[in-house]
Amino acid sequence: MTNKSTRAAYQSRAAEYTRVLGSIDDMHELDRKCIGRWGSSISGQMIDAGCGPGHWTNYLHEGGAAIEGIDLVPEFIDDARARFPGVPFRVGSFQQMDVPDETLTGVLAWYSLIHFPPSEVPQVLAEFARVLVPGGRLLIGFFDGSPGTPFQHAVTTAYYWSVKEMSHLLSKAGFDVLEVEKRQDAGKRAHAAVTATVR
Repeated sequence: MTNKSTRAAYQSRAAEYTRVLGSIDDMHELDRKCIGRWGSSISGQMIDAGCGPGHWTNYLHEGGAAIEGIDLVPEFIDDARARFPGVPFRVGSFQQMDVPDETLTGVLAWYSLIHFPPSEVPQVLAEFARVLVPGGRLLIGFFDGSPGTPFQHAVTTAYYWSVKEMSHLLSKAGFDVLEVEKRQDAGKRAHAAVTATVR
């Protein structure tokens, strides 16, 4: 699944996605607490990598974070700019984030790695490590399951990751895992979140 095909899949359903999942009120209370707690622990410039329609970016911005949202899908960025005019957004890839080395103190990647084939995830984690200052923090959210196993996501093919394997990849990319959260909600795929810091 390439960036181009993933972008096209989301472009075709961007309005529907924003309508269903584009509000912070639609997000799980525990996710709001997790992301809010992570954001409040960081000072300095942050990026929401794969921000979608921008609701998490705005949520952190309202909490006082200096944050920018980036996403591959122009329709998401246009909508985010219209809905949250006080927050910076731009079209961009987080495989090549167009940010100098050791610039950021935080990167949020909330369910934004799920469409990358397993072979490409190490490259993305290395890019996150590159742009973060030593001690900078990364928060990743993903579907918890057999690592690298594909499944048919509502928009396009996605992949499961286990906390153990994601932690292993993070360690190889230069991160130390600080915190792990796991949750199984009735009728939904298992959820996991990992907070890590650059060595």
